[in-house]
Order: sequence, then structure tokens, then C-alpha cells
Amino acid sequence: MSQENTAPAGAVVAPPPKSRRGFFLRLLVVVIVLAAIAWTVWYFVDGRWYEDTDDAYVNGNVVQITPQIAATVLSITADDGDLVHQGDVLVKLDDADARIQVESARAELANTVRRVRGLYNNVSSAQADVAVRQTAVDRARADYNRRRDLAKTGAISAEELSHALDTLTSAESSLASAKQSYSTSKVLVDDTVVASHPDVRAAAAKLRNAMLEEARTSILAPVDGYVAKRSVQLGQRVQPGAALMAVVPLHEVWVDANFKETQMQHMRIGQPVDVTADVYGDSITYKAKIRSLGIGSGSAFSILPAQNATGNWIKIVQRVPVRVVFTDPKQLDDKPLRLGLSTKVTVSLHDQNGPLLAQQPPAKPEFSTDVYANRLAGADAEIAKVIHDNASSGGDGEQEKAPK
Repeated sequence: MSQENTAPAGAVVAPPPKSRRGFFLRLLVVVIVLAAIAWTVWYFVDGRWYEDTDDAYVNGNVVQITPQIAATVLSITADDGDLVHQGDVLVKLDDADARIQVESARAELANTVRRVRGLYNNVSSAQADVAVRQTAVDRARADYNRRRDLAKTGAISAEELSHALDTLTSAESSLASAKQSYSTSKVLVDDTVVASHPDVRAAAAKLRNAMLEEARTSILAPVDGYVAKRSVQLGQRVQPGAALMAVVPLHEVWVDANFKETQMQHMRIGQPVDVTADVYGDSITYKAKIRSLGIGSGSAFSILPAQNATGNWIKIVQRVPVRVVFTDPKQLDDKPLRLGLSTKVTVSLHDQNGPLLAQQPPAKPEFSTDVYANRLAGADAEIAKVIHDNASSGGDGEQEKAPK
């Protein structure tokens, strides 16, 4: 007799346990729907007012350091990565040739000053000669007039009167010649003193140029920054315009962000920008703003622009460079950015009151340096000293002036 498992009469059978899979599926659907609704609301309220791109790179000025004269390198005071300040000497060139030129120009100026002094003396001599000739003419005329009166009474012969007339004519001719010589000498120095004479000014310009060439043997840093791309070597004979090294001012960097043309519709100058750099990750966000919108796409200014007038043409979305400048210099001091680093740029489009193009020309230079302004600070004093030492009469320091 087989035994069967049978439930006792009147016992309640428990239902099988319900599956939780259906519950989680329904919950997942609800979460997805709510997330889609939230994203849609966020996009239309705030998200659509942002444009971003990761086709953005740090850029900046690369100030090339080049010599202005041909000379041999004697010393190099900065290497790659060194910090330099505006006015620091980066490279020292051999100044032997320049010093020789300065001495030659100084001697030429002194010689010119002395020669010009001779011109003033010639004027004084010519003026004195005119006075002597005028006296001779007066004496000859008086002698002639007296003999003419005597000739009327027959006291002297006609031949003697003729000789007196010849003497007067000769004296008048000599006077005319002396006046012409005086006029010629006076023209050379008229309305001038030694220091303002054209010959002296030309010689002074040569001395000033020679001193400038000597000053150029010290190659200075035009801006504050860091040295890069040093190629100059000791003993090298450098030529004007040759690149010796570069100075990069990292506190003046910017970002060139290349946005698709379809992202440019609502962009305006001055809109705020958030910049993150790959080197520091998303934990560091730089505050910036749009400095300018590109005047053309990248392909428009390429060396070999695209030739679209062909049979096989495919439309490609163009990218337009947008320059982004940083608004908080302290961030760059704390977390410096190097040229060429990759960044991500996010532009806030909420404020669209800014212009699409610049409306005014720059009021002042965008970049400038005054490191070369004082190179001839001592030139005028040196020129004045040379003129004083060679133009003074007997060391009294008085400059000669043309007589009136």
C-alpha cells in the first residue's frame, strides 16, 4: 500500500511567495520617468543656456629674445624654466667693437666742435677785414675828392688824378669782395651757437647711435616671465634677429576654445566662463570671460584652405575660435597653466546683452614695455660734456655765437 503525503482535512494551504522582480522593474521605470522629467525641466530652465567644448587649449605670448647687433656671446644669465623680471640681463655680448665706435664718435664730435668754432672765428675775421677795407675806401675817396679839387685849379696833373681814381676803385672792389666773404662765412653760422650748429648736431647723433649700439650688447628681458626654448650658446656669433630664447609671461595666458558654429548663436562678448584644466582635474575651476569671438573659422585662416568648389563635397561643421581670458589672476598664481594644456570651457549664455563684435578700438596698447626707454639716459649728458670741453674759450665754458 503506497503512502501519500496528504494535508490533514481542514488545513489552510499557504500561497506561494510573490516575486520581487516585478516591483523593482516598476520602480526602475518610475525612476527613469522621473529622471527624464527632471532633466527636461532642468534643460529648458537652465541647461540649454550653457555651451561647452573640450577642444580648448591654453595659449599665451611667447616673447622672442633677439639681438639687435652682430656680436659674440660672452655670458648667458638665464636658462629654461628660470624666472626673469623685466629689465634683467639675459645675454651679454662682446662690446669691444661698440666701445671703439663710441670713442671714434666722441673724437669726431670733439673735432667737429673745434671746426665749427673756426667758422665763428672766420666770421669775426671777415667782419674785421670788412672794417679795414671800409677804412681804405673812405681814405681813398677823401684823397680822390681832394685831388679832384686841386686838379680844377691846375695844381696837379690829370695823370695824378687818374691814379687817385684807380686807387678808389680798387679799394671799393676789395671792400665788395670782403663783404661777400663775410656774408658767406656768416651764413654758415647764422642764428646758431656751437651746440645747435647742424654739423655738431650730426656728430652728436653719431655719438648717440654709437652709445646705443654699446647699450645693445646687453640683451634685456622685455617682460616678466619664464625662460623657454633657449638655443644660444657661449661663444656663438649671433646676428640681428636670430632667436636666442623666449620669455613666456604665464600670468598673461588665455584659452582659445574652438566651438562648433552651431554653438555660437547665443554667444556674446563678456559672458562668464568656467574653465577646467586636465592637469588639475575638475576640482579646480577657473573663472573667466569671453574676450572676443573669432572673425573666421579655423579653416578660413589655414595655410591651405579647403576648396569646396568641387564635385565631391561633404558639409563639415566648422569650428570658430573664441578667446577666453581669466578674471582672477590669483588663481593663475596658485595653479599656473602652461601653454598648450588641454582644458574644458563652459560658457553661460544667460546674459546676451554683450556685443557680437568689438565696438571700440583699444584705448591703450594691449601689451607694452619700457625696458628700452632709458638706454640713452646718459647720452645727452656725455654729448653736452664733449661740447663743453671743446667749445669753451680758454676753459671759461662760454659758447661762441655768430656776430650780428
